[in-house]
Amino acid sequence: MREEEIKVWPIGIAHTPYRDMKEAPFQGRFSNDWAVLEIKEEFEAGLKDVEMADFLIVLYWAHLADRGVLQTVTPWGPEVRGVFACRSPARPNPISFCVVELMEREGNRLTVRGLDALDGSYILDIKPYSSSIDSVSEASIGWFQGEKLKGGYGDGTSGESV
Repeated sequence: MREEEIKVWPIGIAHTPYRDMKEAPFQGRFSNDWAVLEIKEEFEAGLKDVEMADFLIVLYWAHLADRGVLQTVTPWGPEVRGVFACRSPARPNPISFCVVELMEREGNRLTVRGLDALDGSYILDIKPYSSSIDSVSEASIGWFQGEKLKGGYGDGTSGESV
């Protein structure tokens, strides 16, 4: 297999309340914290009609993640899992995604709720989320059992955070 160089340019930067990985939620979906996605001016035209979406998929670069990790223990450990079988930010290419609620748009700034990125993370892409296209109701992860979430996150919520 031929190795190819892939170039990715950030389209913006995330301004979040999280300074390190200990402060960030396991999954942004279970956070009520607000964040701002500041999109570079040269990409602002790409935001046309974005406010017509209630939710967005945000792809971002987990800039503080350890790129040398191939196996990890999830919050639901103690079993060791391969990083491609879980959602750990530590992985060879620390590309992360989060579904966020779009609260408002002001020019090139999107205020969102539920982003789990650290402050200063580069935004790689934004796509509108559609429950009819992006949700697969019968999807499961064999090693992850829903009963692990009984009791939730201590704030009354629960969900699949692997």
